Amino acid sequence: MPRLTRGLAVAALTAVVCGIGTQQAMAGDFSEAGAQQAKPSGGTSGPLLESRVEFRVDGQSKSDDGGPITSTSVDWDPPACWYEPYWKAEDFKTFMEAQWSIYESAGGEPEGIADDKARYQKGHPYKDFNADKNDKGMWWVAVKNPEMKGDPAAETCNRDPFWVNNGENPDVPQAIDTETLAGLAYQRTIVPETEISTAPDGRSTVNLPTWIWLDKAAFKPVSATATLPGTGLWATTTAKPVSLHIDPGTEDAQTFPASGECRINADGSIGEPYAKGRADKTPPCGVSYLRSSAGDSYPLKATLTWEITWEGSGGTGGDLPNGTFATTVDVPVQEIQSVNR
Repeated sequence: MPRLTRGLAVAALTAVVCGIGTQQAMAGDFSEAGAQQAKPSGGTSGPLLESRVEFRVDGQSKSDDGGPITSTSVDWDPPACWYEPYWKAEDFKTFMEAQWSIYESAGGEPEGIADDKARYQKGHPYKDFNADKNDKGMWWVAVKNPEMKGDPAAETCNRDPFWVNNGENPDVPQAIDTETLAGLAYQRTIVPETEISTAPDGRSTVNLPTWIWLDKAAFKPVSATATLPGTGLWATTTAKPVSLHIDPGTEDAQTFPASGECRINADGSIGEPYAKGRADKTPPCGVSYLRSSAGDSYPLKATLTWEITWEGSGGTGGDLPNGTFATTVDVPVQEIQSVNR
């Protein structure tokens, strides 16, 4: 187990179980019973501290049928873990010494505590937890993305806590920055259900097109912001719908356009509302079923693609992979010989 978890994970686990914050945990229960309960098991590995990153979602609120977007890129994942400034020197000293006292009162120190004391207290390389630099820097620690704790990538941040002076770049891979925050905000971007309009509404007819459209008022851009308090670091992602993909739910169908990809119009809508007398016309966005559903229905899948951009503190920003969110609608298809127009 890394030295990080021998000291930090014990109190972090206690804090999580008790439902209290990290600073509160320092003044928590350091009794012998608490120490015995909190001792790490042989199967525990990796940091357990909770990140201080805060989130805010703007725009559409999450509905029962809405939810997070799915990245279209197989080569991109949100950050699973990272390093962030966490402790002032005196707080870290109080925290670690409290953990050591737990072990002492419980009757002994686990293997590796002597190494921790040498590292943070006895000058190899830090002396007295850098307490003389209390307002001149911070101890940085590894944290896991709470949405990805079971992901193997969350185990890759295994450095011991390290000191960074104020204003200095930690120059450590996976140290938190605005791009990290943008990835975390992306993961928490919540979009509404893709509520398509269709004509005819309720039942389609073989060989006659079903018109599909989305009014511009049916969806709006949504955004999510991730902030690390006390650092000035923040990033906001903005998701804007750009296209609708139609999957008719059967091979016995023809989509319009043929690709099934309906692009957004200049006014922000997708497709075109059906107008009376156009039942046999070709819609800019729609589907024509070639075989009846025989008393059942076809699962028409409508997938809205959202374009994701981000901006952050210090003038940073850029693009992130597009995201998608799909909704499935059951479409019964009948076969008749004539249609009233």
